[in-house]
Amino acid sequence: MLSKEKKSKIIGKTSLHAKDTGSAAVQVGLLTERINNLSDHLKKNSKDKHSRRGLLKMVVQRKKMLDYLKNTQEEVYLKITKDLKLKQK
Repeated sequence: MLSKEKKSKIIGKTSLHAKDTGSAAVQVGLLTERINNLSDHLKKNSKDKHSRRGLLKMVVQRKKMLDYLKNTQEEVYLKITKDLKLKQK
């Protein structure tokens, strides 16, 4: 679970304009943070299969959003992947 401060920091970092809270770029940023947190959890709790399934679903959802950004707004896609240190395809 992301704290309110952490969430607002991520939104501020990835938003496209002042009141942007739901664009694909912001959602990718929030998903990336949740994926990182869950990955740390799974390193400590390797037998937690239910969380592993949730992690895989989030990874697929983030991939779909990144593909959408790449096809529609390539400059935003490049900025987000650079800021979040994600691999570019």
